[in-house]
Amino acid sequence: MSTNSREAILEAARRTAQAHGYGGLNFRELADEVGIKAASIHYHFPSKADLGAAVAKRYWEDSATVLEALWAESSDPVRCLRQYPDTFRESLENGNRICLCSFMSAEYDDLPELVKKEVLAFADVNVAWLTRVLSAVTEMNADESVQRARAIFAAVAGAQLMARSRSDISVFDALIDSYRGAGLLPA
Repeated sequence: MSTNSREAILEAARRTAQAHGYGGLNFRELADEVGIKAASIHYHFPSKADLGAAVAKRYWEDSATVLEALWAESSDPVRCLRQYPDTFRESLENGNRICLCSFMSAEYDDLPELVKKEVLAFADVNVAWLTRVLSAVTEMNADESVQRARAIFAAVAGAQLMARSRSDISVFDALIDSYRGAGLLPA
C-alpha cells in the first residue's frame, strides 16, 4: 500500500468526521470513496480507533501549522486574534462541516482512549496559541490569559456549531461580530 493511499484515506476520513463525527467513520464507505478495498484500509489502520486517532492527530497538527503560520505572517497579535475565527469558518465554507475535534468532543464519552487523547490535543493547541497571543497584547496574568483563551476557543467553536445547525454561515459571522462588540475578540 502506498503513502498516497494512506493520505487519501486520512483525507476522506477527515471530511467524513467533520460531517458525521467518529461514529460516521465506516471502513467500507471510506474505501468506496477512496477507490480501494475495505481490507486495504486495515493495512494502514488496523482498527477504527487507530484511524480515528490518526485523523484527529493530523487535524490538530494541521491546525497548529495554520496557527503558527498566522503568527509568523503577522507578528501583530491583534490581527492574529481578528483572524483566528477564520480558521473555523473554513470548515463551514467547505460543505457546512465543522471542526473535526469539536464534533468528536461531542462524542467524547464513546471515544476510545486513543482518540480522546488526540481530540484533547486540538483544544490544548488552540488554547496555548490563544494564550500566547493574548499575553502579547494584554496585561493579563497567565491564569487570566488561559481563561480568556478558553472562552475565545469555546465561543468560536460554539458559533461554528450554531451556524452548522442552521446551514447558515451568516450566523457564524454575526456571532463573531457580537463577540467583537462585547470585547471577547478585538474589533
